Amino acid sequence: MFTGLVVEIGELITMERADASARLTLRSPGLAAAAALGDSIAVNGCCLTVARRDNDRLGFDLLAETLQSTNLGDLAQGAFVNLEPALSANGQLGGHFVQGHIDTAVQIIALEQKGEDHRLEIELPAALAPYLVEKGSIAVDGISLTVAELKPGSFVCWIIPHTMQHTNLRSQRAGSRVNLEGDMLAKYVERILSLRK
Repeated sequence: MFTGLVVEIGELITMERADASARLTLRSPGLAAAAALGDSIAVNGCCLTVARRDNDRLGFDLLAETLQSTNLGDLAQGAFVNLEPALSANGQLGGHFVQGHIDTAVQIIALEQKGEDHRLEIELPAALAPYLVEKGSIAVDGISLTVAELKPGSFVCWIIPHTMQHTNLRSQRAGSRVNLEGDMLAKYVERILSLRK
């Protein structure tokens, strides 16, 4: 379980592909110092298991499903990723409940500076639309964001300077693909209601 509050920006060192799988190595000085093998870390919002650790580097194994369902397979050497360790039982929940189970990866439509803030518009697939409400939460590349506006086929979030500076959004642009995870509480409500019909 995660909160959507990014604690560090990691840098992709290598992506070694083998058939349908891959080995991902990131530079992450802060998290690598504290992580243990087997720990769960959200990488761009995707829950991954630490398989290797060496000084300031963390290694993860990616399955075919992960490569197909997320933007991790798009990454090139030097790319920046959002990192968050799993929430501890006594940790502070400052964002919202994020499982690290990506629903889909979609394109950014617009990322424009408006004064000190940025307006971020992202594609919204029809299958994910029921889980978004205005003023509700959405995880975008693992960042807990508030939905400011819902539009036909897209949604808008406003990005404050702190979020822009401390996440990989600073290196994103229109056309970049981002991972989306809809609100898990909305999914449970939908499931309960469908079973009661």
